Amino acid sequence: MRLIALAATVSLVTLAAACGANGQDEPAAGQAAGPLETRPANGADQQPAFAGQTRAPAVRTEAALTHAVVASGLEHPWGLALLPDGRWLVTERPGRLRIVGTDGRVSEPLAGLPAVAARGQGGLLDVAVGPTFGQDRLIYWSYAQPRDGGNGTAVARGRLSDDGTRVENVQVIFAAQPTYDGDKHFGSALAFDRAGHLFITLGERSDAPMRPQAQDLGSHMGKTIRINADGTVPSDNPFVNRDGALPEIWSLGHRNMQGIAVASNGDVWTVEHGTRGGDEINLDRRGLNYGWPDAAYGIEYRGTPINAGNTAREGTEQPVYYWDPVIAPGGMTFYEGAMFPGWRGNLLVAGLKEKHIARLVRQNGRVVGEERLLTDLGERVRDVAVGPDGAVWAITDEENGKLVRLSAR
Repeated sequence: MRLIALAATVSLVTLAAACGANGQDEPAAGQAAGPLETRPANGADQQPAFAGQTRAPAVRTEAALTHAVVASGLEHPWGLALLPDGRWLVTERPGRLRIVGTDGRVSEPLAGLPAVAARGQGGLLDVAVGPTFGQDRLIYWSYAQPRDGGNGTAVARGRLSDDGTRVENVQVIFAAQPTYDGDKHFGSALAFDRAGHLFITLGERSDAPMRPQAQDLGSHMGKTIRINADGTVPSDNPFVNRDGALPEIWSLGHRNMQGIAVASNGDVWTVEHGTRGGDEINLDRRGLNYGWPDAAYGIEYRGTPINAGNTAREGTEQPVYYWDPVIAPGGMTFYEGAMFPGWRGNLLVAGLKEKHIARLVRQNGRVVGEERLLTDLGERVRDVAVGPDGAVWAITDEENGKLVRLSAR
């Protein structure tokens, strides 16, 4: 086991917040908050479908903030989940699962996990503590599963041993189909709702021949999945008993979702990667189609339009919010802690490319303000969570990845 010394770095944020939403201060008389994002959009001729769908006004937290590097030496950590005793489960993409204490003590890799296909964007991905952990000590994780002829995203569960050194009685409860020999867009984030259903987000595997499968109900690619905790299919899933449709599907038309969060009212929200432009926040509702690849913001990496260049299409949903240029979103969570009362109900989104946490202020189902947190760390933020005291925790996707605690000073 390794003990990593706590290293604190202070970041002060002192200007008043705009928008008058979720506990934020009103702007001074005569002031108007400009958009946080001012760089040119890649989709230069594209227009949002409604006001506030992109480039929200800049807001800033009044309180002084400080961050502390609690642990380091993690190799490309991907998923972060809080155990009831205050320790953290952290996945490393090469295939290791560790437990990190709040004192920075990092465990040896837990034994018992299945092999992963650790190439490209694949490997060990998200981790979640089961809703009945207090009774059965079950934890859940997603990973790129090696298979004959390729690989695919799978979800397994197992019992965390009493001494926390291994996972026992491992069972694969979901395996996305079809198998494909690729190394991109596995997804995959996990979240339980209040009824104990497990939501799983999946990418469409990126390559041109696979993209249309995001619109195919006979494929899991580019879908949000909803299953019971044991892997069975809820009878009220939207496509149960529909000919040609896989019954695990909750929604379709997604590109590569790596973040999911369930709001206090039970709504499911997801975030997905765009191309050059078009990272999306979606209110992810049962049976709906979110458009990819037939409707999307942004442009192809090579600079050409995506398909016909449509940003809307009949029968598809608009994102609640999108970024252009992209932030490359990882995990996300809702803030409901006590440390920052003015943040309650806000979305916190990990930003890989732009190396920050995006705080999105919501009002009446729209994003009305945006702030960038943890910018002075200068590392790719992969996942974000909230601790019992309301502090924000994050992991960074680096060779020397870190577990960081962001708190009021």
